Amino acid sequence: MFAQKTASTIMAIALGGAALLPGLLLAQERSSGMAVSTPLSGGLTRSIAIIDVDLQIKGPNGALIEGAAVVTVTKLNGQIYSQSTAKAGYLRLNELPQSEYNVQVVAPGFGRVTKLIDVTRQGASLMKVTIELQPPAEGEDVVTDTELAALAPKAQKALGKAIELLRNNKPGEARSHLETAYRIAPNSAEVNYLYGIYSLQMSDKAQAKSYWTKSLELYPNHYRALISLSQALLDENKPGDALPYLKRAVRAEPSSWRAHAIYADAFLRQGSTDEAVRQAERALELGHGQAAIVQRYLAAALAKQGERERAIGVLQGYMKEHPADAAAQKQLESLQLGEAANAPAAADDAANAGMVQSGTLAEVTALPISSNWLPPDVDEKVPPVEPGAVCQLDEVLRQAGKRIEEFVGNVDRFTATELVSHESINKWGMASSPDQRKFDYVVSVQEVAPGFLNVDEYRTSGNSSPADFPGGVESHGLPAQVLIFHPYNAGNFEMTCEGLTRWNGGLAWQVHFRQRKDKPNRIREYRLGLDGPAYPVALKGRAWIASDTFQITRLETDLVAPVPEIHLAADHTAIEYAPVKFKNRIVEMWLPLTAEVYFYWKGRRVHLHHSFNNYLLFAVDDKQKIAAPKAAQEPPANPPPGPGTQQP
Repeated sequence: MFAQKTASTIMAIALGGAALLPGLLLAQERSSGMAVSTPLSGGLTRSIAIIDVDLQIKGPNGALIEGAAVVTVTKLNGQIYSQSTAKAGYLRLNELPQSEYNVQVVAPGFGRVTKLIDVTRQGASLMKVTIELQPPAEGEDVVTDTELAALAPKAQKALGKAIELLRNNKPGEARSHLETAYRIAPNSAEVNYLYGIYSLQMSDKAQAKSYWTKSLELYPNHYRALISLSQALLDENKPGDALPYLKRAVRAEPSSWRAHAIYADAFLRQGSTDEAVRQAERALELGHGQAAIVQRYLAAALAKQGERERAIGVLQGYMKEHPADAAAQKQLESLQLGEAANAPAAADDAANAGMVQSGTLAEVTALPISSNWLPPDVDEKVPPVEPGAVCQLDEVLRQAGKRIEEFVGNVDRFTATELVSHESINKWGMASSPDQRKFDYVVSVQEVAPGFLNVDEYRTSGNSSPADFPGGVESHGLPAQVLIFHPYNAGNFEMTCEGLTRWNGGLAWQVHFRQRKDKPNRIREYRLGLDGPAYPVALKGRAWIASDTFQITRLETDLVAPVPEIHLAADHTAIEYAPVKFKNRIVEMWLPLTAEVYFYWKGRRVHLHHSFNNYLLFAVDDKQKIAAPKAAQEPPANPPPGPGTQQP
């Protein structure tokens, strides 16, 4: 048994059984193939109803889009049925066997859209479907995602294999797959970028730069190509050549700590200390724990400006968290020597001696190769926020804490219907056909001791063994994630308010959190077997807290660091919350609506999708059944009562 439990909560993934049992495939496709009729034994024939679909693709203004769009039709099991190109906003899908399909549309200048269509109309021979596109979200990742989605399936598969091999530093094995993708899509900015990574891993830096240059010719705002080319030029000690690319990188991804950190290094090498300080401070603001080493560059720039006392303070703070960094200790001693000498010449020599060695930053800012199945780490970049909004972090946390206390006070138990979809990811990053199960889901919340909350979860589906779960994998702790913001636990995390952002048609405060090293970890631990050793796991993440109600509307978490003792390499969770309202009592709770769980444990890659509906609350309204939560519901006319001395 591989379980996770703490005195405070039960969290995240529980892997049932040391030998994980394969699940049974329950979800079957409704139709197959393009055949109009299929011969059966004895010469009989069965008919399969077909239908033509007229697909219209419109923009935000309601008019048909101009130009071409790639339309991919997939069955519900994920198998691609067809891929075609729509022109001037129109495509006819001929002789489609009647069933349900996912239709994905990718068009230049618009965000990617996927729509579920049901073409099971009895007696109909033609069906009209309209898909509306919206402008793309900001960021280079969206453009790259759109470009990859528009590639032919064979190129996508080849790239997926190449990416996983490059991530594992196996360029020799990746080459044939890159060649396949390049033959199909030689003018793909992403394919050229990955060829540059391959060349770098093969120690051919000149060839890597040529591929990244071509990638930028194809797509001038390709952020990762800009960063990679900039770092290559800095490695050649050409800061003047690197600065124009870094300026473009910051413009393409203004919330990327890596771009600002490398920018600081380039300015420092050029002697532009004011800009170096500004960029280093911005990198530290955005990068949270990942950007810690930038403090050394900030200290070097401050020392160059003559602010030795402040530079020493920055390095002393860095050394408290990184006492084993011998190079930083030497840098600090050099600056302290200059301060003690109290002479301009000696001080200037010490400032120069306190500079950071070339190449130190490159090891930290090296871009990870994006996985084609695992979402980016929450600290990779900060989602955009509204300019000028002032966030009062203490007040946001106080109000959010009150909402969580109300949640605990109002709940003894609640039940829901849970649908779980399980995908196993192979070594190429390709997902298996989804395996779906439905469960009766029960959650109990209790304060087991003063200051300690416990969340227990139960699922039933006729039996109770982990083999009932897709792939033998059961996930725990989704309802308990919000307890990070309970007053009992919030102080154990470093909290940073990143600003005000737009979320689901409203405004939300965007708050980053990270487990503090000097505080107890009461949120998550992993245990091998029922009586085996426990391994505390530190979490970091980001929450979106509604600016009007202070309810948590979305929560994302990642591991602060992998846990090699149990071979846990990744654990990413993203939960969407929605209001659940009761009919006979003025009580509204925000409960999980959907959750995406990704983990990488002992070589197993798994993606779980959870959805919840048919909530029923116990101990408040013992028999009051409610509908599935809807994000569009209005809050009650009278707000729910505060926690006071109410017990859970």
